[in-house]
Amino acid sequence: MILGLTIALAGGSHTLLAQPRPPATSPRWLATWAPSLQPSAPRPPADSVDRVFTVVGRTLRQVARVSIGGTRVRLRLSNEYGDRPLRILSARVALRRGGAAAEPAIDPATDHVLTFDGRHTVVVRPGSALVSDGVDFVIPDRADVMISLAIADSARTSTRHSLSVQRSWVSPPGDHTADATFTPDTSVVAWAFVAGLDVVNPRATGVIVTLGNSITDGFAAPVDSNARWPDVLAARLLASRESPKAVVNAGISGNRVLSNVTGPSALLRFDRDVLMQPGVTHVVVLEGINDISRGSRAANPLDEMPIEELIAGHRQLIARAHERGLTIIGATLTPIGGMNRPAQVEMQAKHAAFNRWVRTSGEYDGVIDFEKATWDPADTTRFLPAYDSGDHLHPGGAGYAAMGKAIALELFRMRKRR
Repeated sequence: MILGLTIALAGGSHTLLAQPRPPATSPRWLATWAPSLQPSAPRPPADSVDRVFTVVGRTLRQVARVSIGGTRVRLRLSNEYGDRPLRILSARVALRRGGAAAEPAIDPATDHVLTFDGRHTVVVRPGSALVSDGVDFVIPDRADVMISLAIADSARTSTRHSLSVQRSWVSPPGDHTADATFTPDTSVVAWAFVAGLDVVNPRATGVIVTLGNSITDGFAAPVDSNARWPDVLAARLLASRESPKAVVNAGISGNRVLSNVTGPSALLRFDRDVLMQPGVTHVVVLEGINDISRGSRAANPLDEMPIEELIAGHRQLIARAHERGLTIIGATLTPIGGMNRPAQVEMQAKHAAFNRWVRTSGEYDGVIDFEKATWDPADTTRFLPAYDSGDHLHPGGAGYAAMGKAIALELFRMRKRR
């Protein structure tokens, strides 16, 4: 009931309504890890990764390598692409126990139960997402957080991130979320149902989201190595004198800017994967190789893509970032010479035209020249041999390291110009 106070003023009496108390100050949540989720493809391309599996009455234990740590944590779950309710019996987070990367071991002293609106058991309906209650949990920077979910019945992992480059484990039957370790029935190189971890960190000043395809996702990087170029960037930022910022990898292998192939297009997922990340301040965009190359695999590709259309798509991303006050940084595409596709000459011309636009247009707030950082000076259309994974499209481990080291950290002091 709202009480009012009637007072007399010249010209009549007026009632002043009592104002509600302001809410208690909420913690400032920052995304520190968030895999971009995708549906299973009905007919996945031959060279894509489509790791869909079913968990029946077992525990799924997954690893999240956070970028910055914090003093509180919460988990975001998603059943965005599910065809049935996702029933979680229990959910826990803990720090990984030191030792071999292939073991699903946690440090029991750091084990924390998660609740959802105070409940331990929760149902995530198809097409829905939930955020856990926050829990006090001291997490170091660059730590491995183990996320354990006990699945109540049967869950097909159609809401997942296919190319995790990180091992996850499925337990024997039952709720094993509290077990310090278990002998897994199987392991998979994918994440499922987890949309992100957020932390409270008073020292941190923002979140950098890296939007991209397989070259951001880490294709051809060693499994469990955390050697993707965004990982290198996160480590460099923490070791520098720059103000602390989280780095969230929003790469999806096979992703395009303009159309759906594996995962929603960059234009479609920009709101979910970039603008809605808690605390986001900056975004780095490395997208376009799949728009250029996938339409060039046949002599007469049906989905011909003019370079002007790709540039227009990037302008859309720039405008949407600026509307939200974000700094958006464009990256040149890495070399593609030597792929020997049917339309290689046409691809190379589009690649050169796009990179020229990124470098010279001034439309992005800043530029990272990944092409120059990884090309062979003797043939600038190709990777330096030491940086090539072998397919002439993806960098290997040394190439990702070179990319991460080529980024000027001063770019993340900037705020948008418009």
